[in-house]
Parts: sequence; structure tokens; C-alpha cells
Amino acid sequence: MMSIAITGAGGNLGRLIIKQLLKALPPHEIIACVRHPEAAQDLADQGIAVRLCDYDRSDTLQAAFSGISRLLLISSPHPDDSIRLRQHAHVIEAAKQASVGHLLYTSFAFAENGACPLVHLHLATEHAIMAAGLPYTMLRSGLYTDIAGAFDLSAALASGELRVPPGDWRFNSVSRRDLAAAIAAVLADADRYRNQRLELTAPQTWRMADLAAALTGLSGNPITVVTDAAVNNWVFGFLQLIDTASTSDDLERLLSRPPETLLESIRPFVRINPPLL
Repeated sequence: MMSIAITGAGGNLGRLIIKQLLKALPPHEIIACVRHPEAAQDLADQGIAVRLCDYDRSDTLQAAFSGISRLLLISSPHPDDSIRLRQHAHVIEAAKQASVGHLLYTSFAFAENGACPLVHLHLATEHAIMAAGLPYTMLRSGLYTDIAGAFDLSAALASGELRVPPGDWRFNSVSRRDLAAAIAAVLADADRYRNQRLELTAPQTWRMADLAAALTGLSGNPITVVTDAAVNNWVFGFLQLIDTASTSDDLERLLSRPPETLLESIRPFVRINPPLL
């Protein structure tokens, strides 16, 4: 019997992936590996096995991965990249010791084109997985479209101006919902993607003008882009160090439909104040 285990299954992405998997697989084939099993009772209530899996405790990992056909390693959220890499190494070694049949990893899209600790972490983890000799699939995600929330959208909605520094800002971002659906499709048919890297990005980039248009559509008020060299926002420095412009059709192919529009993707985290009466 096939068994699919997902680490970090109690987090936002993990839960979305499980929700999608349940459309294709019975719950007894899914195993939720979580750090706090008591917080995953809702998954257990659906017939999903819940196992303790703590990236910092190697003793929990091999037991969690026992009998697993396919293991999805969702990247650790720890803020210290050196600790994250050590945690990933623990998971990879435990997967090897448990003879996991196929290891899948949530990596970062077009990481070779970046020059920051984030992409170095993901490339190092990919290398460790390949060095372990396990069949693998690298699920290389673009930035979450939530990145738009770092551009001070509240100020843009209040002033009618989306202020950004000069530059050719382009984004291949993906919504969590689309990413989860694509990853679930790979997990359900993983042999087809054995030893592949999948670049899970939008098939076309969006620009700041597109974001302004989406905000206009959501608010009903015109929003325009204003280029301002005085804008001092850390996120733009970070964006210059990663590849947000390259695209792939892998995501759309896995979804068998177009990805969410930018407007649909940002709707959940854009607060629109009701009009004054």
C-alpha cells in the first residue's frame, strides 16, 4: 500500500496540500508528520495518521518515516539558515535510514540565479538530497504572492499611489493554494517526476502596474504607480538578490488550468475599508 508522509503538515502549506491530496487519495494513505501532534487532532479526525516529527530530534524522525513510500520535506521555517540546514540534514539522513522510496522537497525557483543566503540554503539542501542517493523531486516554488503585502498596500489604498523605487520589478509569484494543488498532483503521481526539478512559478510575470490594477479592481478606487527613489523598504533589496523574473509552465501544467489571477491571489490579505456613509 502506498503511503505519503508530509512534514510540517500542521502549517498553512501542509494543510492545504493535505486538503488537495484528499481529493485523489483515501486518508489512510496520508501521514501527517507534525511537531505538536495534539494540534493536529482535526487531521486525525479525518482518518489521517498523525506522527511526531521534530526536525531537531533525530530520534523522532526515523520512526515517523517508517514504511513511507513518498516523503514531502517542507522546508523548515526557522529564521537561522544554519539551523535550517542542519534540520534538513536530519530529515534526509532519517529518510535514508528508513529506506523512504521517494523524497520530495519544497525548494526555491531558479535558485542558481540568486545570490543570497535563502537560495544557498535551498541549493545546499538539494545537493544533500541528491548525495543521499534517494529518488527525489525538487518542488521549486516562486515567491508566494503574499510578497505584495510587503509593498505597503494600505498606504497605496489610502493615497491612491503605489510608491516603489526605480527598477524593472517583475514577479513570477504563486499563490499558496495553487502551489499546494500542484504539489499534491506531484505527490499522487510521483514516479512520473522522479529525479526532476520542477519550477513552480507563474507562466507570466506581473509588474507593479498589474498590482495597481488589481488594487483598483478590489477597491473600486484608482491606484497609480509612482516611482520614488526615496522609498526605503528592505524588501526591494532582498528582491534584487533573487530571480523573480524567470518563468516556467510547470505549475500550469500540473494544475491543468491557469493559475489564480493576481487579483484573486491578493484578495485574502488586502483590507478594503467600507465607504463612509
